[in-house]
Amino acid sequence: MNLPDLLKKMAGTRILVIGDLMLDHYIWGDVHRISPEAPVPVIHAARDTWTAGGAANVALNLANLGVQTSVLGHLADDEAGHRLAGILADRQVQLIRPPVPGGTATIIKTRVLARSQQLCRIDREGAREAYRLDHTAEFPAQLQQALAGTHAVILSDYAKGVVTQPLVDSLLSAAAVTPGLLVAVDPKPSRRLVIPRAGLLTPNRSEALELAGLPEPHPDEAYPLEEVCRRIFAAYDPQLLVITLGADGMAICRTGQVMERLPTEAREVFDVSGAGDTVIATLTAALAAGSDPSSAARLANAAAGTVVAHMGTVPVQREELVAWLGSTH
Repeated sequence: MNLPDLLKKMAGTRILVIGDLMLDHYIWGDVHRISPEAPVPVIHAARDTWTAGGAANVALNLANLGVQTSVLGHLADDEAGHRLAGILADRQVQLIRPPVPGGTATIIKTRVLARSQQLCRIDREGAREAYRLDHTAEFPAQLQQALAGTHAVILSDYAKGVVTQPLVDSLLSAAAVTPGLLVAVDPKPSRRLVIPRAGLLTPNRSEALELAGLPEPHPDEAYPLEEVCRRIFAAYDPQLLVITLGADGMAICRTGQVMERLPTEAREVFDVSGAGDTVIATLTAALAAGSDPSSAARLANAAAGTVVAHMGTVPVQREELVAWLGSTH
């Protein structure tokens, strides 16, 4: 399928994102001296920036691709929550906020950078249990309402507490009675969630090894892609498995076999933060628009190639992707 035409076709899709919403905060500055109080650099802060992180970044990627997007997750009534809600509203993302226990702050990740080098990250978040959405008897009905009219749903699990086994079970039950609904999952293997027969799984290199129950290979050993693929299908039986392999591109797997490998399209890599969000967003939107897996993966590969050329968590920009496709495809 022609990729620019596929990009246009994706604008007719409606996709729901469910997962851990975060606000990504960046402090940009410079270092001129070491602190006299401790052997650490003193950062002269020049500016602060904020953007969507976690599942919110997945939603922003979809919106930037022209997809009609809604997102379901925990957002507190605090300064960070208001800022993140504003970022999503600016891109016409519909925010769905089920009732959650009060007093739990919006998740914030603050990164301190000097001369484009990340010096540290500060995380502010509550206990996992506080971010659960499925704690009420009304949640299955709320989920069903959120799914109405959607072509696909993305589970974006950052292991912060939103994605639980009861939520997964409710989603898969709803999907089973909704013809044509694509369920895509960006898994966190450490959670040990049972997610059988998903429409799409998009683990990265390390996550795929963990899902397959295999150790990290020795530096002089090849990545066991075929065995990883076979084991994941035996355990989870997804319709489609796409493994992102960093500098080695991505692999498309079906029915337990590697069907195709795509080399990376990144020209320059400054920061891989958020690249996985871009991949699952683009893949899901393309598949929901009727694309074949190979074309969907090629478009996602190109989209990821554009975002890693920027510092920080940056969603795909449609104009940049169109220009990229025009120069390479």
